[in-house]
Amino acid sequence: MHRRTLLALGALALVARAAMPRTAHAGDASAHDFAFTDIDGAPMPLSRYAGKALLVVNTASRCGFTGQYAGLQSLWEGYRDKGLVVIGVPSDAYNQELSNDAAVKDFCETNYSVDFPMTEITEINGPRAHPFYAWAAQALGPSNAPRWNFHKYLIDGEGRAVAAFGTGVEPMSAKVLSAVDKVLTKASPAA
Repeated sequence: MHRRTLLALGALALVARAAMPRTAHAGDASAHDFAFTDIDGAPMPLSRYAGKALLVVNTASRCGFTGQYAGLQSLWEGYRDKGLVVIGVPSDAYNQELSNDAAVKDFCETNYSVDFPMTEITEINGPRAHPFYAWAAQALGPSNAPRWNFHKYLIDGEGRAVAAFGTGVEPMSAKVLSAVDKVLTKASPAA
């Protein structure tokens, strides 16, 4: 390898390490240690959702699974008052996203009436993956990393990654609803 390539790789490793939460082990980290930028450009720390369950979903506007936005919106409408926050993370990881955040926001609002929180277009895999995605894949195992659009991570109120659902698992499926209900039941105070 050329010296410049090695230096560039070293610099990338330092940047990635600096972006990770400062904890002793990944197992000590919490989803609440991470922050995104929302689709309008404002900071979006996940710590603002402490105590709530999160369903974090990498999305794309021009994918065969884009229709899952309707299910995500239904899930959000049915469960937000029970303590679930759906977070859409637009990504062009598979070359199926619109060109900018404003176009994504307009597409989602116009076609699916999306009003759940969304981030800006974000890298979800590879060397420039957002640190949340690196953490979630490590927390649940590499076999649970996104392999396509509409991969879903379920996070409990304490910020722990508790489940991952692949692209083919619909947001309103029994599998997702059961997992969400279980997380929300554990978060509810005993009667």
